[in-house]
Amino acid sequence: MENRPSPIIIQDFITESGAVFHSLPLNFTLAGQPLHSAPIVLVNHALTGNAEVTGENGWWSDLIGEGKTIDTAVYTILAFDVPGNGSTSFIVENHLDFKARDIARIFIEGLKTLNVEKLFAIIGGSVGGGIAWEILALAPNITEHLIPIASDWKSTDWLIANCFLQEQILNNSSKPIEDARIHAMLCYRSPESFKEKFQRTINQDLLIFNIESWLAHHGKKLQKRYQLSSYKLMNQLLKTIDITRNTQNFENLLSKSKASIHIIGINSDLFFTAKENVETYEELKKFKDNVFYSEIDSVHGHDAFLIEYKQLDYLLAGIFKAETIKK
Repeated sequence: MENRPSPIIIQDFITESGAVFHSLPLNFTLAGQPLHSAPIVLVNHALTGNAEVTGENGWWSDLIGEGKTIDTAVYTILAFDVPGNGSTSFIVENHLDFKARDIARIFIEGLKTLNVEKLFAIIGGSVGGGIAWEILALAPNITEHLIPIASDWKSTDWLIANCFLQEQILNNSSKPIEDARIHAMLCYRSPESFKEKFQRTINQDLLIFNIESWLAHHGKKLQKRYQLSSYKLMNQLLKTIDITRNTQNFENLLSKSKASIHIIGINSDLFFTAKENVETYEELKKFKDNVFYSEIDSVHGHDAFLIEYKQLDYLLAGIFKAETIKK
């Protein structure tokens, strides 16, 4: 059973930059088993995603559902919308008011309101994985498992540079969402993925390369369903992932947590590279035993976490299906 209850209202929230929100709506969904009757899995959405993670229109429905990797017959699935992500009428007027850590703080407040003291797992891809890292740094004992996919605990210079370019497009283009999406698709996929898919073929109706018509299609498609303010906000969150900003160092933060950390990288990811993920894993191993690294083998780049479900099922089986057997 899946439902979208009334939003939680976060009162008098102050962001790290000092912006005050007297009433901040936090929309959420529940799926699977009733809340507090089963292990709870918190799922964080990516840049253009939302809290609808399973069901007919769920963006991760190949991974989450009855009999699937994250089995709704076994788990309670909880997901929050990032406030201002466009799923509700709430708009963030100034995206620079927020950083990724602010969203982590909001999600933690949401968990408190729902009387959720312990999660079985927090899982998220891309910026959703970054917010998952931020949650663990703020609340080290909130979950048994942290599963960041195609993500990391900090935004790199390369990622920040691309987010900077995204913001320039969003601020200056006459077709900001379309043009920003076209650029983003070059980062979400890889050269090998484009070669495999298009092979320099021509769209005979438009007399342009198929890669061009495909990119234009994705730009127009997003423009129809997405708000400019939402794009600016989510791009800002992606740029500002950093669990160590203005706080303790990496080891001090994560040595406090007993959670098992399962890092899943993608060998062709241009945004959160496998090399960076391995470096994070090696750093964690210096002071923590229950840390694991695995890798999706794909030509499809960053977007492989939304494509390679069979590999994800295999990589996650030891976490979620072991719990199923135990039950």
